[in-house]
Amino acid sequence: MALPMLRWLYDWTMGLAAHRNAGLALAGVSFAESSVFPIPPDILLIPMVLAKRAMAWVYATICTAASVVGGLAGWLIGAFLFETVGQPVLQFYGYTEQFASFAERYNAHGAWIVLIAGVTPFPYKVITIASGATGLSLGVFLAASLMARGLRFYLVAALLWWFGPPVRAFIERRLGLLFTLFVILLIGGFIVARYML
Repeated sequence: MALPMLRWLYDWTMGLAAHRNAGLALAGVSFAESSVFPIPPDILLIPMVLAKRAMAWVYATICTAASVVGGLAGWLIGAFLFETVGQPVLQFYGYTEQFASFAERYNAHGAWIVLIAGVTPFPYKVITIASGATGLSLGVFLAASLMARGLRFYLVAALLWWFGPPVRAFIERRLGLLFTLFVILLIGGFIVARYML
């Protein structure tokens, strides 16, 4: 039952790449993932690049730019709306109690934390909100975000552009297994986040 649904979702996402609003959808998910949304944009980026390899760099640029702007929104939430918006987001992800001790140590290594979180499955919105709430320099935050998110999305796009058709065939043959691995990585990111905070 799950595999036909996965196949439908995969086919729908591949079809989205041909839609005239594909870039807007990708930008929306990339923006939201950096501030409040739990699903990473890779779930759209990968099939979209596989469907239109010539657009790989455009899609990577959209993901990077929208993610950094979304990260700025997360930073602003942390800096100015922490009690009304930031705390509920952290509470939703289960990080409220650990946040106070984490905030004390954060600024000493803030740029490295943003860089590491930006390229891994770690929930990036926790870092964007924490950066604003702890007063991490906006310039440092934006520079680290641009570097980390650019590295992540351009690397994904480059690999898919380079290995396109074989990767697409591999994904289509092993869709269930790859979805399971994606879920494990996503959950693993949240578990790591819980122990880092």
